[in-house]
Parts: sequence; structure tokens; C-alpha cells
Amino acid sequence: MNQEPEEERIILVNKPYGWSSFQAVKKIKYLFKARKCGHAGTLDPLATGLLILCTGKATRKLEGFQGQEKEYTGTMVLGGTTPSYDMETEVMEHFPIEHINPELITKTLPMFTGFISQVPPLFSAVKVDGKRAYKLARQGVAHQLEARTVEVREFEITRIALPELDFRVVCSKGTYIRSLIHDFGKALNSGAYLKTLCRTRIGDFSLAEAKTPAEWQELLHKSTETN
Repeated sequence: MNQEPEEERIILVNKPYGWSSFQAVKKIKYLFKARKCGHAGTLDPLATGLLILCTGKATRKLEGFQGQEKEYTGTMVLGGTTPSYDMETEVMEHFPIEHINPELITKTLPMFTGFISQVPPLFSAVKVDGKRAYKLARQGVAHQLEARTVEVREFEITRIALPELDFRVVCSKGTYIRSLIHDFGKALNSGAYLKTLCRTRIGDFSLAEAKTPAEWQELLHKSTETN
């Protein structure tokens, strides 16, 4: 028996803190009763913000969305580093920050704009011999990841409240913000790790247009009641 063609949808989701991107896809797939659903670009569980989800034949557009420019805002903490480059793991090393001032920060920023080389975090979804790097890292298995070239089009500090710095980044596909922050801390002759991260834009799609899974659920519930 032939199934009815599935409706094509582009669904903008504001991923909650602590959710994996897969959890968000699973929830939206259930809410929209979609047979086929995918997302355009993973967000780490500790990150929030914009996920583009597509259902039906719209999933063919995912690759194009993945390649589009992305914008992030967040907060870094200077003076320490963690194995995961964020707050998933404990601070393992401590560094001085007394020498860090607005002038040094401003002077260092241009080193991280344009085409730069970066190594993905060991706690990342990059595959090593067919296994996810973060799984190997959590098991304590030693492994190395290769450097890659990415483009950081804009990198600005929007608030200085040492040891914290707020930032905004506009970058290409494949850029690891955690690695960017880690390397920025080293360039300041200190250390840094990511405290918060929010994806605010993918191409022309804005976080302001997105809804959390709970908001989508409420909207669909109201729509069902109306009908």
C-alpha cells in the first residue's frame, strides 16, 4: 500500500540546554508525526540555540543549510582549561590572568579572524577509526585529531568582566567554538574554556524565529484544539 507523500517542512528549533541534537530531532519528529526528519548542524548538549530541522523531501536541503554561515554568542572563562574545552569536564589546569587587559585582548583578536587552523576538541563528534572522538575520550583512550582550516569572519568581545569574557563569532561550517576559545586563551598566555554557547543564526535563519520543543508542542496542541 502506498503511503501519502510526507509534507515538506523547515522547522526552526531553539535547542534547550542539556538536550542533544538527536533528542531535539526525535521530539520534533514525534510532534509532527514525521517519518523522515534531520537537522542541519549539530549543537553540543551544553550549547543552546538554533537548529534547522527538515521533514519529508525538505531533508534534501539540509546539506545546503549546513554549509551556510553561522553566528554564535557566548561566555568564556579565562585562567583555566578543561579536557573538553567546556564545562562538561572539570578544570584541570590553572593559569594567571593578572596580565590580561583590554589592550591585550584587542591586540590578540585579529590572530583568530580569517582562515585559521584549528584542532577539534578530543570531546567532539569527529570520527577516529570509525568511533566518535568523545566516546574514546570518555573511555580514556588516547587519540589524536588532525588540524583543519576554517574561516572565522568576525570575532569580537562584547563584555569584559575578568575572568569572564562575552563574545560573538561569525564563522564557516566546521568551526569548533570550543577550540577557538581554547586557542584564544593560549594566545593570551593563559587558558580559557567555554562557559556558555548559543547559536543565534544559520545563513538567513535567526534564533528569533525559532521555538523550543515545548513551545512547538503547545502550538501544535492549540492548533489541534482549534481544528
